[in-house]
Amino acid sequence: MKSKGAVKLFAIALSLVCIFQLSFTWVTNKVENEAKEFANGDPIKEREYLDSIARMTVYNLGITEFTYLQCKERELNLGLDLQGGMNVTMEVSIGDLIRSLSNNNPDPTFAKAIEMTNEKIKKSRKDYVTLFGESMTELDPNAKLASLFANQSNKDKIKISSSNDEVISYIKGEAELAVDRSFQILRSRIDKFGVTQPNIQKLEGSGRILIELPGVDNPTRVRKLLQGTAKLEFWETFDNPEAFKYLTSANDMLKKVLANEKSGTATTDTTATTDTTTTTSALAGLGAKTTTPEVTADSTKADTAQKTVEEFTKENPLFVLLRPYADEQNMLIAKGSMCGTALVKDTAKINSYLSRPEVKAVLPGNVRFLWAYKGFGTNNEGVILHALRTSKEGKAAMEGDKIVDARRDVSQNGQTEVSMTMNAEGGHQWAKLTKANVGKSIAIVLDDVVYSAPNVQNEIPNGRSSISGGFTSEEAGDLANILKAGKLPAPAKITSESVVGPTLGQEAINAGLLSMVIAILTVFLFMAFYYNRSGLVADVVLFINVFFVMGVLTSIGAVLTLPGIAGIVLTIGLAVDANILIFERVREELAHGKTISQAIAEGFKHAMPSIIDSNVTLLLLGTILYVFGTGPIQGFATTLIIGILSSLFAAVLISRVIFEWMLATKKEITFDTKLTRNAFKNLHFDFVGRRKIYYMISTAVIIIGTIFYFKNGGFNLGVDFKGGRTYVVRFDNEMNTENVKISLEKVFENSQTVVQTLGNANQLKITTSYHIENTDENADKEVETTLAKGLESIGSKYEIVQQQKVGPTVATDIVYGAYGAILFSCLLMFVYIIIRFKKWQYGMGAVVALFHDVLIVLSFYTIFDNVLPFSLEIGQDFIAAILTVMGYTMTETVIVFDRIRERLGERGQVDTPGEERNKLINFALNSTLSRTILTSLSVFFVLVVIFIFGGESIRGFIFALLVGRVIGTYSSLCISTPIVVDFDKKEAPAKVIA
Repeated sequence: MKSKGAVKLFAIALSLVCIFQLSFTWVTNKVENEAKEFANGDPIKEREYLDSIARMTVYNLGITEFTYLQCKERELNLGLDLQGGMNVTMEVSIGDLIRSLSNNNPDPTFAKAIEMTNEKIKKSRKDYVTLFGESMTELDPNAKLASLFANQSNKDKIKISSSNDEVISYIKGEAELAVDRSFQILRSRIDKFGVTQPNIQKLEGSGRILIELPGVDNPTRVRKLLQGTAKLEFWETFDNPEAFKYLTSANDMLKKVLANEKSGTATTDTTATTDTTTTTSALAGLGAKTTTPEVTADSTKADTAQKTVEEFTKENPLFVLLRPYADEQNMLIAKGSMCGTALVKDTAKINSYLSRPEVKAVLPGNVRFLWAYKGFGTNNEGVILHALRTSKEGKAAMEGDKIVDARRDVSQNGQTEVSMTMNAEGGHQWAKLTKANVGKSIAIVLDDVVYSAPNVQNEIPNGRSSISGGFTSEEAGDLANILKAGKLPAPAKITSESVVGPTLGQEAINAGLLSMVIAILTVFLFMAFYYNRSGLVADVVLFINVFFVMGVLTSIGAVLTLPGIAGIVLTIGLAVDANILIFERVREELAHGKTISQAIAEGFKHAMPSIIDSNVTLLLLGTILYVFGTGPIQGFATTLIIGILSSLFAAVLISRVIFEWMLATKKEITFDTKLTRNAFKNLHFDFVGRRKIYYMISTAVIIIGTIFYFKNGGFNLGVDFKGGRTYVVRFDNEMNTENVKISLEKVFENSQTVVQTLGNANQLKITTSYHIENTDENADKEVETTLAKGLESIGSKYEIVQQQKVGPTVATDIVYGAYGAILFSCLLMFVYIIIRFKKWQYGMGAVVALFHDVLIVLSFYTIFDNVLPFSLEIGQDFIAAILTVMGYTMTETVIVFDRIRERLGERGQVDTPGEERNKLINFALNSTLSRTILTSLSVFFVLVVIFIFGGESIRGFIFALLVGRVIGTYSSLCISTPIVVDFDKKEAPAKVIA
């Protein structure tokens, strides 16, 4: 080996880099363990300890120093499934952007086109703007889009004479810019959020943005931070006495409307007068601690009280829900824009009352009522209503786009607030606005919620102001971040999310590490048992390989997930595969009477084509997984790709250097033991002759799978394929899934709910379609509240350890992406085989084997669904497993094809059909049988270990790999090669060379 010096140098350099990169993880773990000891179980003290040393030097290398924060940024990046956190996919609302670009054009055809597009996008792979153009054409073939979108602000881009294609092109450009701008704003917000090692990336071509926030334990706060559009406005207000008159008029009109509706007549009177007596009594009644008369135990008094309540409700339908805002003595109308208080649960009803056409008709056109951001009361059950004054155009007095800086601050009286600084234009407008409203309130409104309404004492000329609303330090910081980062160009909604609790994350780490250790030990023992001293060399190389993989993962900042750990463990199997290929060829050369040095040299030489072919096919599959996958699948693909490259270097080059050192130092080298010396010798299986039996066996399994497919009503699709919400809930005691389902169906109205045991009987997986198409930002909170209501009715303590949401549009894209990944993989494999073996029959045999294995695995999933004690859902993880199975099949098939080609080439019969060729093919298959079975067994052992110890979250994924490992071995011997024989039979027989 001429380049062994270069191999040694590279191995030493790579080892030093890996040690350096992994050292940051060791340092941060040491510091965090010290923090745990100091805190003695108190998480607040632990956090304070780490904050206090965040910028202190904790790692001194002599030539350079690193603080705790710097070490934390460089440590091994754990995925959400290993440390808990939140994974969010956000989608910019292109529909809202299009409305904005048209200046909210009221054209009914335009509005209908947006509605049609919103439905189409759920089932189409086309982009939103293209679908919008198609919808407009369907509704009105003669529609001129320029008339909707051409205006003064975009006159240099489109004109009234512009064609529809030009307008669509303009909208697409604006949509791309909106996504880019949203990406930058969201990244800015996240950077200020205080999360270690966040990940944010654009999903090109989809208008979506993927965000991963490790360690986050407050999903509600994250949703609010990410979805806030930051529409900041400053509004003039009405004083409470004036606003109260308007509310009284609204109450009187509402009284008439509801009375007429009850009697079955419609109201035509849109005027109302203010009855002073009614007003005074209403205020007095609502000024007490309760809004209704007290009910006593005396039956007579109780009846009277009930009658009084009914009369009051009838006379004051608005004021029975909305209490007019009074001073501390509840006697006088209080000053300011605060005009009423209500319970949070009643706000929707009050809004519906105030938005009735008859009620709006008696109110001034320039009044607008908005609720306050901050609640009051023991559980924040109360909320304040403010009366705002609109401009002639119905807008705010001033927009918040003039804000250039915002920060969390503390006022003179010690309250947390947000300080704002405006640019010159904003400062001028602010001075003018405050001067005109001295002695009155100005409401500061963010996203249609009043954050504060301070009373203006005097003109503010310097463009500086503050928002105070009883904020906590965290709330003020988040608000300042939103204002400083800017306003999103279009609303961005969360279309899918996954939340993993820290408890489940720690369990996943323990399970992953345990499975890795046991898998490594299993492989070590197997190799040492079967190959003796050379097996020990393979063990050393395996250890080096795992070390390199971990070091490279840390160096490139890749995320280690639980599927990623599975990828590392499978990498061990790949390295073993290369070693077994080499060792089996060495044993063949030794059987031919060659010396140990000659056998080793020949073994490495003859094994190289098969090793390269098998690893290239897996590398192609890993690349496809990385390109088509997201989150955990990408984590699996990343470790797989790194592992393939590392195992090639370690198993081929480093092991060769070790063997040459052993030869040079006269060390004893053995490749077998007494028990394994004659294993797999003199085998004569007629694989080609029995191919029809194999065809029938495979066909029978696929038919049975098809029958179960229809019996079960299709595949058990996960939420990432059909859309929905999934919760993993852990109870204090064992639960009956049917009882839990009945309880949840009572609260999850008009939705499909599935409850399954996940591992133990006290842990359930709950899947529901409830409110999955509801895009309101409060929908997630509402679903969680409804879930809690259903679970609490069961009467057992519980903890939600994981949750996931996937919107229908995202689910459609995932399905198409999965199909694309599988078909593209098959095409790549077909092309690669044809190039390598120069005959289309080999490519056809390989592709048939691929489809065969996919169908067999799917059949096993349908046959054993609801039979095995773990979930057999088909989702993104399953697609990753299928692609990996295809990689196994290709690895096995290519190695068999290599040996067939080699054997036929040795006899000069590469193109010779007939019985003689079939014998040679059988001989080639039998000669590779030892390698095929040993590599399959080694990987199978590894997978069994992960299946048992790897945790519930990847058990279905590993089951698919286990089935695929067995089926891949079977198909490479019994399906792909016989297919080549059958397709090649049509060629004219040539003379057999003796």
